[in-house]
Amino acid sequence: MKLLALSFMPQLVDDLLSRTLARLTLAAFLGGLVGLERELKRRPAGLRTNMFICFGAAMFTVISLELGGPNDATRIASQIIPGIGFIGAGSILRDKGGVTGLTTAATVFVVASIGMAVGGGLYLPAVFATVLMLLALLILGEVERKFSLKPVMMDYIVVTHKAADVVVSEINKALEEQNKQLSGMRMIRLGEKERITFSVAATRNEHRELMESLRQFEDLRDFKTEPGIEIE
Repeated sequence: MKLLALSFMPQLVDDLLSRTLARLTLAAFLGGLVGLERELKRRPAGLRTNMFICFGAAMFTVISLELGGPNDATRIASQIIPGIGFIGAGSILRDKGGVTGLTTAATVFVVASIGMAVGGGLYLPAVFATVLMLLALLILGEVERKFSLKPVMMDYIVVTHKAADVVVSEINKALEEQNKQLSGMRMIRLGEKERITFSVAATRNEHRELMESLRQFEDLRDFKTEPGIEIE
């Protein structure tokens, strides 16, 4: 009996190793797909971040299943959720323009769940969740842009001979008319001129309305704009 049991040991080890490697490889692949979409949109959590999160969640789940035993299989895996919560919270920023990074934080949270599913052998739900997540990021993002639902950070540049405090006062009046707040302002002296750059977060339609309000002031009619990134 001992010889028979020993003869099956290499096969069991090989099966365990191949199964584990397959799960980790799939987790890295699925996390990489989501990360690639994030990377192309130049988000903070990109290709490597999402790949590592998905791979790590799968790895911890496998370790939990193998070392925890049948009665304590979820002990290690259950600690993944609060850990991912800290990572997601770090990607959320709040300033005068509003809250940014919510979509990134939610993406990290879902990617971790995909990794846990793969680590637990739930391949079909993991693949389905990945496909659904990619469709939501791609298609819903286009819908938001088409109907001007997503805020965009826009830089407004004003070069003037007037005193900076006068021009800033006019800018504030235009912002008050549109009920908008500055996300930042920079002033640079260019010889006899003053270059004022200020940023505002708003939808594209709201930016058009703000531009009309700015043009009502003589000192602000010749402003230029530089589009920034979309806020998530």
